[in-house]
Amino acid sequence: MDIQKLSALEIGQQIADRKISAPEVTQAVLDRIATYDSRHYAYITVAAKQAMAQAVVVQNRLDAGEKLSPLAGVPMAVKDNLNAKGLRTTCASKMLWDYVSPYNATAVERLLDGGAVLLGKTNLDEFAMGNTTESSFGGITKNPWDISRVPGGSSGGSAAAVAAGEAVYALGSDTGGSIRQPASFCGVTGLKPTYGAVSRFGLIAYASSLDQIGPIARTAADCGAILAQIAGPDGRDSTAMPQGRTLDTQALMAAALAGLATTTATTAQPLKGLKVGIPAEYFGEGLQNDVRLAIEAVAATLTQLGATCETCHLPLVEEGIATYYLIATAEASANLARYDGIQYGFRPTGQTYEDLAAFYAAARTEGFGPEVRRRIMLGTFALSSGYYDAYYLKALKVRKLLQQGYRQALAQYDVLLGPVAPTTAPKIGTTLADPLQGYLADIYTVAANLTGLPGLAIPCGFDPNGLPIGCQLIGRAFDEATLVKVGSAFQNVTDFHRQSPAL
Repeated sequence: MDIQKLSALEIGQQIADRKISAPEVTQAVLDRIATYDSRHYAYITVAAKQAMAQAVVVQNRLDAGEKLSPLAGVPMAVKDNLNAKGLRTTCASKMLWDYVSPYNATAVERLLDGGAVLLGKTNLDEFAMGNTTESSFGGITKNPWDISRVPGGSSGGSAAAVAAGEAVYALGSDTGGSIRQPASFCGVTGLKPTYGAVSRFGLIAYASSLDQIGPIARTAADCGAILAQIAGPDGRDSTAMPQGRTLDTQALMAAALAGLATTTATTAQPLKGLKVGIPAEYFGEGLQNDVRLAIEAVAATLTQLGATCETCHLPLVEEGIATYYLIATAEASANLARYDGIQYGFRPTGQTYEDLAAFYAAARTEGFGPEVRRRIMLGTFALSSGYYDAYYLKALKVRKLLQQGYRQALAQYDVLLGPVAPTTAPKIGTTLADPLQGYLADIYTVAANLTGLPGLAIPCGFDPNGLPIGCQLIGRAFDEATLVKVGSAFQNVTDFHRQSPAL
């Protein structure tokens, strides 16, 4: 059995059928980490002993007849801005490098309760601020398909771990595309849920109105099953499914299990009656031709499966970038103000300071990397007296217009189809040399965060260099079941998600 070729649900079924045990699967994945992770550094912390102990406990629970989730015994990883009890939660920053969490994030707790096995914590851009995973204090994560390339970010460690078979699935966080873009670059599937579908309790905040926890796995069906387990209200997070905003987890799980089919005949047309909008604004200057052709091929496949694909229009696509970075950096500047080196976090030693302000400045200058400092300064400027109305308040107004535009488009179409990123994975160092171009690369992903809508990234091709290409499906709020249905139908007649890098 080649575990790397199986999806999370398939491995879960093998464990449930006693064809393989949870400890055997966990050891196999730990062996891959030991063999390959020095090559691309997907993990900051590997908890091998804890993982094996959890696997034994889960297997005992299954053997005792306890009913657990369909993913029971399947080993997974967690992005290192999500708290996991007893493990370091570093945010890939010197500021928190030695911080050990005393509690689990709600999403992590729900997976563990269902029988998940936690392998460790994955690398990310510092405080999730970046789209290449190059700004980590611990070191750069490399793309398993080509180690001279970035894996995307900020959840690059999670995507690289799944692509390399070093985790069967992983949790990431998505603030402006941080699940979908690395999933695209690494040839795996990533789901950014509707804002509020998953509790953010235990997620170290970057931008609170944009952040959302979600899964990265091999298939859309896996992502649906994982989301069904972690979604739901939480008394510790008032934004998690408040009254009137509900995700039907039963429908989502049903869509995920239906997606387990290994083949779907195009003549069956499982997507008959589905309307797909393809925004013309997504296909302008800067889009790599290989990406364009891959998206057109996806539209052709969905048409064969019964869907109706039409060109549509969306307002303010280009303005979304400026809107996103104003709002995200403003919220980051407020959220990161708590890291002052006094109560917790990096504390400079070996010298004296004139006053408390000098101590704060030293702690934050040395504790934060350049990208985090840049975004804090941008956000502080946008919120400052005299500039608040001109920048931040205007960004909030544009955000409202974006929400109205997407709401109108999704009143006509069930899902919107487009690219995840303008290009395939760039070379390491390219984005650091030109941060503005890196920011512009988020043009297709930030809208889902500004509008709060769910987005699914699925592999749909390769460029001439053998680098993965991903497409993005955006759906209506709390209608992740439709995204999983469409993604599964596409994956059941293609094999891009079954491809693995040669390590």
